[in-house]
Amino acid sequence: MHCRHVRAVPLHTYRKKSKMNHATIDRSTIEQLVRNAIRANGNSLQSGTPSGSPHDPPGWVGGKPNLRVSISARHCHLTDEHVEILFGRGSVLEPEKDLYQDGFYAAKQTVMVVGPRRRMLPSVRVLGPTRADSQVELALTDSISLGIDAPVRHSGKIDGTPGCVLVGPAGSVQLERGVIRAARHVHMNHSDADHYGVSNGDMMQLKISSSDCSVVFDDVLVRADKAAKLEVHIDTDEGNACHLDAATEVLLRKGDCSCKN
Repeated sequence: MHCRHVRAVPLHTYRKKSKMNHATIDRSTIEQLVRNAIRANGNSLQSGTPSGSPHDPPGWVGGKPNLRVSISARHCHLTDEHVEILFGRGSVLEPEKDLYQDGFYAAKQTVMVVGPRRRMLPSVRVLGPTRADSQVELALTDSISLGIDAPVRHSGKIDGTPGCVLVGPAGSVQLERGVIRAARHVHMNHSDADHYGVSNGDMMQLKISSSDCSVVFDDVLVRADKAAKLEVHIDTDEGNACHLDAATEVLLRKGDCSCKN
């Protein structure tokens, strides 16, 4: 997975299916099995759901926002056209793992990113769904390794940015622009925004407390929409700087520190 976060996520468990001879089962038995399965599924979903109102906004637990901080490693976004060029005619992105934000996923496909003087980063994960413009998001150390002077930009703001070459199993693409160092930001829904007293486009502050290397990150852009869940994205360099994996506290607040904790 391309992200690490400070809250543990339980692994999915799978139940092994037993073999049955469907020819020996009558309709009433099948209906009973279906009813039992539906009842069992409902019970398991209820027992695995955190306490809180079913009417809570997305991502809330116990009537409060549930802050998550994730490390977003290098990755790329592709257009439909570039997917076909890189992976073959008729190819589409194949979801491998859902991301925390609903509707977004890490795809099975990866590409090689090639910079000047043939410096390269192999196996860079593609995220879906596809976009109107292809884009590569790197940390500073990644861009230094590639020999690309990638500017800090918010996702989608790629005018005037450098390009690179993407190489896939079926072909290559020369990007004339689109290589950026992704600026840190926080996804939130409108209820989260009301809780913190901020609006879409505002800047916030993130404090990460960890032993001997606590860090305060300014200029965290608010990206608010109806369906988002509260999640801050920082890159690998930032995550390593604050030792996020060993963090004892994370605090998101307005720049003037007058918001609720």
